[in-house]
Amino acid sequence: MTFNERLKEEMEYAGIQHKELAKKAEVTPRALLTYVSATKPSMPPADVAFRLAKSLDVSVEYLVTGVKSETFFSASDKFMLSKFHELEPSDQKLFLELLCTLVKKIK
Repeated sequence: MTFNERLKEEMEYAGIQHKELAKKAEVTPRALLTYVSATKPSMPPADVAFRLAKSLDVSVEYLVTGVKSETFFSASDKFMLSKFHELEPSDQKLFLELLCTLVKKIK
């Protein structure tokens, strides 16, 4: 699978249209069309690939190479991390202490 195929697939999965992705990734709609074109696709510069990947919530490594990194997070992982980051620092510390306590009980 090529970059443009992965990009189109991730756009479909995210349910995002060309204009919306172009706006989120801060690229022109015309430039985005060249990246998803089936007839004459082009690879974006690294900073654009990064913004596209970030806008689609996928890794740059996957979007560019098709390889999923070991740091790939599932949807539930991302949900938990987002909720953790919404906590105040003192509550984050409390949460981590609670988590450590729970893990010790499981072992």
